[in-house]
Amino acid sequence: MPPSALDNRSALDASGAPVTHHRTANISSVNIFYREAGPRDAPVVLLLHGFPTSSHMFRNLIPALADRYHVIAPDYPGYGQSDMPDRAAFAYTFDRFAELVDGLLDQLGVTHYTMYVMDYGAPVGWRLALKHPERVTGLIVQNGNAYEEGLKEFWDPIKAYWSDHSEAHRKALFVLVDPATTKFQYTDGVSDTSRISPIPLRTRGFARSFSRRVHCGQRLVETGRSKKVPGVTVAGGRVVFACWIGSVRSCTVCK
Repeated sequence: MPPSALDNRSALDASGAPVTHHRTANISSVNIFYREAGPRDAPVVLLLHGFPTSSHMFRNLIPALADRYHVIAPDYPGYGQSDMPDRAAFAYTFDRFAELVDGLLDQLGVTHYTMYVMDYGAPVGWRLALKHPERVTGLIVQNGNAYEEGLKEFWDPIKAYWSDHSEAHRKALFVLVDPATTKFQYTDGVSDTSRISPIPLRTRGFARSFSRRVHCGQRLVETGRSKKVPGVTVAGGRVVFACWIGSVRSCTVCK
């Protein structure tokens, strides 16, 4: 019996507060870690994390939602507690991430869900929406770009790598997974850094298919106009790596 088929009483602790379960599922020979909370018969909210982070970013949001929603938050391969397959044998692409998240949802028996997508979670979510538009009941987009306008000058070295996948252009991007860069993304603009959890982050799975996220987002709009879903989009004022317009326009398919 899959974990999600457990009695709803396992969703609450002795005081009646929501419990977050930390689980792992084997999907296509890859161990995918995920957090799960809330009643199994409640509407599903799928939380898709960004870079450089994991489902850990939702640790406080999950219990706030779990009193009325069935919340599922996976880690992509190479992130958090999921497997980190050798890049020589595993394609670290958004296509592959989406396939594995889709497989997880199938294993859990989830057929309808609202998606909360943040950063890298957007291109993963767009692929799920394109594959199963009938399953998406709503969209919450946080700094989730879907358009060329959202790719600022910061992306020029990355675009260079997309163009030829050369070793030289690849090495030029190593700074993006440097610990100092990761720390900057968490501390920039924060007045009290003692509030930031120091939990170690694994983010070596820097996806190579980001160049296709723009086309994927545009396809989402084209195919989604006939199926309007409730949605909200949020773009932070201090975003360094993408322009707010790419995030705002990503909700063109929303009501």
